[in-house]
Amino acid sequence: MFDPKHPPQSLDEIRTLMAQLPGVDAEAQAAVSTREPQLTKPAGALGRMEDISLWLAGWQGNSRPNMTRPRVTVFAGSHGVCAQGVSAFPAEVNQQMVENFINGGAAINQICKTVDAELRVMEVALEIPTNDFSQEPAMDDEGCAEAMAFGMSAIEKGIDLFVPGEMGIGNTTSAAAIAYALFGGEAADWTGRGTGIDDETLKRKTRVVGDAIILHKNQFHDAFDVLRCVGGREIAAMAGAILAARYQRVPVLLDGYVSCAAAAILGTIRSDALDHCLVGHVSAEPGHKRLIEKLGKQALLDFGMRLGEGSGAALAIPLLRASAECHNGMATFAKAGVTSRDA
Repeated sequence: MFDPKHPPQSLDEIRTLMAQLPGVDAEAQAAVSTREPQLTKPAGALGRMEDISLWLAGWQGNSRPNMTRPRVTVFAGSHGVCAQGVSAFPAEVNQQMVENFINGGAAINQICKTVDAELRVMEVALEIPTNDFSQEPAMDDEGCAEAMAFGMSAIEKGIDLFVPGEMGIGNTTSAAAIAYALFGGEAADWTGRGTGIDDETLKRKTRVVGDAIILHKNQFHDAFDVLRCVGGREIAAMAGAILAARYQRVPVLLDGYVSCAAAAILGTIRSDALDHCLVGHVSAEPGHKRLIEKLGKQALLDFGMRLGEGSGAALAIPLLRASAECHNGMATFAKAGVTSRDA
């Protein structure tokens, strides 16, 4: 079982954790299902909000789901594949943006303030780029496991929702390579403009993604090998955090393309590995919608965003809070003295 005080040291240890995932709290969900028809509204009138309150209860292990302490954590990492000219921004923007987060100047700072969510920033060896995966595996087994274990430390007691965000110039190239390796199709199906690259750069980026999968495909024994070969440290950290959240009964609200690519690593290994996750929004990155469909999810919002940072998912936090508050705070027919349909 998962022990936060003794993080895994290898991908094989993480594979063992994947084989032992805890399930949903059926008793908590049964209590919600019993209370829901008694609330002062027509049956099913709150639509997906009712599904969300049931989901929150089951994964928090609480028949009265909470949304008082949501947390967004931005994981920041550097990508060696940037040397191939796949991004519109230089790699030094990584550190500059981390400082911007810390100083409160980024979009995610404003969104978290607005939706009353905590914000944390975790640098994942930011000063050391991964290997250029167009030439060699991005990480070795130990390095990938170390990044995942680092992400696991982001899940603390008392959090009742976790939003994994990211910052890493070049990481949509990694996300595209991960999605292409896991789900096939064509490299162009998964490769988009990221931060706004021009046509020539998009062609180069697509070629890099396609060639990388050919280069590494003989090493792809499972999704963790895909992560090791073409992922990034911040992507590995997000995957680790999502896994740890499952063990510590913290539901997860996924963000954009990179966040969902991290989740797909787990979801490809076990079909139920992402049952404790919802998708906050669908981004403008073309591969994201396709990836959400592959994960069997339905996004809560579609605002055409493509920023990352956890920003789109953070915007959906009030929907989850309203779902919990409606279930907990609404009066029952009996308490309110309202005649029910079945009276």
